[in-house]
Amino acid sequence: MRAPAFWQETRPSWQAMCLWPLSLLYGAVARVRFAKAPTSRAAVPVVCIGNPTLGGSGKTPTAILTARCLQALGRRPVFLSRGYGARVAGALTVDPAVHTAADVGDEPLLLARTAPTVVSPDRVAGAARAATLGDVIVMDDGFQNPALHKDLSLLVFDAGYGVGNGYVFPAGPLRLPLGPQLARAQAVVLIGTGDRSESALAGAGVAAPDILKGELRPDPAMTAALTGRPVLAFAGIGRPEKFFGSLEDIGAQVVERRPFADHHRYSEADARGLMAMQRRSGAIPVTTEKDLVRIGSPRGGALKSLSEALVALPVSLALDEASAVRFQALLERLLAPQ
Repeated sequence: MRAPAFWQETRPSWQAMCLWPLSLLYGAVARVRFAKAPTSRAAVPVVCIGNPTLGGSGKTPTAILTARCLQALGRRPVFLSRGYGARVAGALTVDPAVHTAADVGDEPLLLARTAPTVVSPDRVAGAARAATLGDVIVMDDGFQNPALHKDLSLLVFDAGYGVGNGYVFPAGPLRLPLGPQLARAQAVVLIGTGDRSESALAGAGVAAPDILKGELRPDPAMTAALTGRPVLAFAGIGRPEKFFGSLEDIGAQVVERRPFADHHRYSEADARGLMAMQRRSGAIPVTTEKDLVRIGSPRGGALKSLSEALVALPVSLALDEASAVRFQALLERLLAPQ
């Protein structure tokens, strides 16, 4: 789905007020489920990267940074993902040479570039397989799922978006009330600029855990290649406008923009439309790495033409110096002998 615009408003809209009774019901059910004690503990430590809201906040870059930090500490991390839209019934180890985004989801293909990755709709079964491949599990999402015990939980916020209008789904983007989520996390990661997240943390009614701050940095070589160039920007992520803004921030001239729904699977018709926009504008088609893996390597047709013409802009999470020191300390405490 594409997040409705009224989720971003700072004041309650009429749509949010109409949906508020449903939010009370949804939030109550979600809170009861969230409060359940975990039914299983993995054979190795589990680091969970979650977010309090629906939609993109930077979980995947945070998971990748976590795995790289663990590798620097001499550990063998393994990613565990539900694999949104994946066609798997049990636990599956991702093979980027064989699997496509339609098979395992888009995030797992990106994660598998950094460390072994397991996709499983059942996180307990997935954790059992992941524990045979490494010595620390990094969960991309699953914070609100009570089945598996988490040894360290990070909640990721888009600093400029915060928790949107502050309402629980469907009136707003929150998965359940913010207070109980913060009480379960050991740290929060604020990505980008803006004060909406910090305002939400201050008003949550509970003491905020350790706050780490960072930013998503575009690849320097690609930044240099796109600076001053006209681009046709398209993306099927949680908030496409954030990607469009990132392109403008690096100096690209965004002459066309085409948002798609999160996790959108591109069709021949989509590709024909984008290529028509490209021919009309003469701009370079640019998208995200997640969108690129969903387009894949088609053998022919408009999708092949699009895949050959487009450029993907890689981004990575960088914490500020103080946050990086505290984050390493969190990981070291997690891994210290008990």
